[in-house]
Amino acid sequence: MLTLNSPFVHLCLWTVGLCQAQTQTTDSERDVLALHASGRQKVAEIGVWHGVTSSRLLRAMSDTGEFFAIDPYPVGRLGFSVQKIIAQRELSAFRDRKIVWLRETGVEAANRLRAAGEAVDFLFIDGDHSYDGLRADWEAWSPLISSCGIVACHDSRSSNERDLSDTGSVRYTSEVILRDSAFRVIDEVHSLTVLRKNKLPNS
Repeated sequence: MLTLNSPFVHLCLWTVGLCQAQTQTTDSERDVLALHASGRQKVAEIGVWHGVTSSRLLRAMSDTGEFFAIDPYPVGRLGFSVQKIIAQRELSAFRDRKIVWLRETGVEAANRLRAAGEAVDFLFIDGDHSYDGLRADWEAWSPLISSCGIVACHDSRSSNERDLSDTGSVRYTSEVILRDSAFRVIDEVHSLTVLRKNKLPNS
């Protein structure tokens, strides 16, 4: 039975302009992401959802850069992904940009880029927020961040607005990411933690 909260109903309302694309990021988090993505050439986002944050990243990064939109977009009960349809239409405004859609997990995408000899200078991790999910993404992607590159993790810290202390992504961030000597924290807002990779030798 379709309800007002069902993805298909949301798609219909969004199509006729009666509702907007959805996001779990706050305005302040998107502002900070755009700030640190400014001018970047190789940008990747794990967990595109409706493409709201993707749009901010695309506007901020270099016009000549490459954007990797990574999301497995599981097929719903109707045989297609509502979220994928919305995201692709939202990002269709950037026809002059190089957008690489990777309908796969963050780990699968990292393996693909590694095999192609690719590296990124900005990564936003907003996929699987479980402890093991973030661990898999971090272990796969942290070596692919270029010297002085940026990685931002969503739902990685508690704030006055949200207590996330029991979530796996916050625990993994505290126990592992914040202790990774190759990175240092350069910004925090709401549930977002932004880190810069240390300058690599001979880079």
